[in-house]
Amino acid sequence: MEVYIGVDFHPHQQTAAWCDKETGETESVTLHHDLEKVKEFYSSFPKPSVIGIEASSRALWFEKLMDETGHKLLVGNPEKIRKRALSRHKNDRLDAELILTLLLRDEFPAVWRRSSEANQIMDILRLRQKLVSARTTIYNRLQALAHSACLPKGRMKTLHYQLMLKEAELDEGGELQRSHLFDLLEDHNQHILDIERWLKSKAKDDKRVGLLMTQSGVGYLTALAVVNVLGDISRFDRVAKQVTNFVGYDSLDKSTGGKRRFGSISKKGSPLLRFLLGQAAMIAIRQDIRLRTFYKRLAKRKPKPVVKVATARKLLVKLSIMLRDNISAQEFDRRGSTVGNARVARDLK
Repeated sequence: MEVYIGVDFHPHQQTAAWCDKETGETESVTLHHDLEKVKEFYSSFPKPSVIGIEASSRALWFEKLMDETGHKLLVGNPEKIRKRALSRHKNDRLDAELILTLLLRDEFPAVWRRSSEANQIMDILRLRQKLVSARTTIYNRLQALAHSACLPKGRMKTLHYQLMLKEAELDEGGELQRSHLFDLLEDHNQHILDIERWLKSKAKDDKRVGLLMTQSGVGYLTALAVVNVLGDISRFDRVAKQVTNFVGYDSLDKSTGGKRRFGSISKKGSPLLRFLLGQAAMIAIRQDIRLRTFYKRLAKRKPKPVVKVATARKLLVKLSIMLRDNISAQEFDRRGSTVGNARVARDLK
């Protein structure tokens, strides 16, 4: 008995349409998200049933439930699914039946999914980034207080300058701001420290992270992001092109009338990974001779933001090849005087 189930998934409810391929019988039902009732519903189907949903929202509890019930979960590209619709009408039941139809025809546009552990690490990396951004806002508010107190020029991140602000004379409103801002700063520093301790433990246990950290400028945060965003690097046949497209570093083609033009990058991948790669690239050019040469050569004819993006893209290609061939940065550089030579040297002993 082979059962296929198409699910139109929403945060608080879902509509499921299923079909038994032996009998051809189809039915549909709308379920409100009561965990026990949803679990009872899917447990009633034979294992393993094939279940399809759109990649429109994070449904970690649903993915975990499918693992527990022994079913096979496929996540599809919502744009490609919608293009297969035969009717312009759209509702939950029709969407679920469309997904079911694609599953039955073996035409469901399934996308690659990260592991649950990779999702956890990326969530924590994003949380750290949000906390760091909030801490920067606190520093800026404290800096404004320092200006209002006529303190000399200094860096608010230093303990000496913070002590000067704590001892400065302020009005009642200023004292209240100073007290709460320093309390918030202390809390954020502690939270960031705890998160970084957890991330370092994850980086220490991953050999791929250690491999990427042999590249100058790449720390454990950037290495963790690269490893967990890209996942299994072997799924990319053309690493240089497909990885950069996956991360969003591909240039948008705006050619017309026989004139070929390229615009800005697509930015369709992970914003956090692009940010970390940009930071890492600017550090890497201080020690990596090839990256520095590339940066300086491009800087003579391109705007600085374009040069930074191009350098980050080049760094990403290098890191991807290191992952693919399981080699260090030193081995990558030894293979040839250009990145292009290293790309085709995968069979070298």
